[in-house]
Amino acid sequence: MTLRPAAPGTPPSGRSRIPRGGTVIESLDLSLCAARAAHGKKAEDIVILDIRNLVTWCDFFVLSSVSNPRLAVAVADAVTSALEEAAGVRPIGVEGLERARWVLLDFGDVVVHVFDESLRVFYDLEGLWIDAPRITLPETEAAGEVAAPPPP
Repeated sequence: MTLRPAAPGTPPSGRSRIPRGGTVIESLDLSLCAARAAHGKKAEDIVILDIRNLVTWCDFFVLSSVSNPRLAVAVADAVTSALEEAAGVRPIGVEGLERARWVLLDFGDVVVHVFDESLRVFYDLEGLWIDAPRITLPETEAAGEVAAPPPP
């Protein structure tokens, strides 16, 4: 996937505009790319939480569930590769790969969570961030398009 650069003079859709090789990539585009990569590796229940108006340290959480540890590692690898290929972005930090029950990939303005199904229910990040608008990735997505975000 190729991320589209922000048009000059256009207000950003996300708070962060990330310079990459002369272009600027929106944090929303990074989160959508991560969601598509997770979907491509059979992650389920993918949700993007827009937390731009709730915290200052991150713009989006990308949440997904997997059924086993091998799949968690595969999803984490796919997301890392997709963001590096599309935008030259590598994670600042990675946690949880050893046990692969909750893998966290910190890309700065986008944080990707890959959960074992039972841990996702237990920690309930969607409940914790109940005030965050959600951007969902339809399970039947075929053309690679993700639902548009709600207006800021």
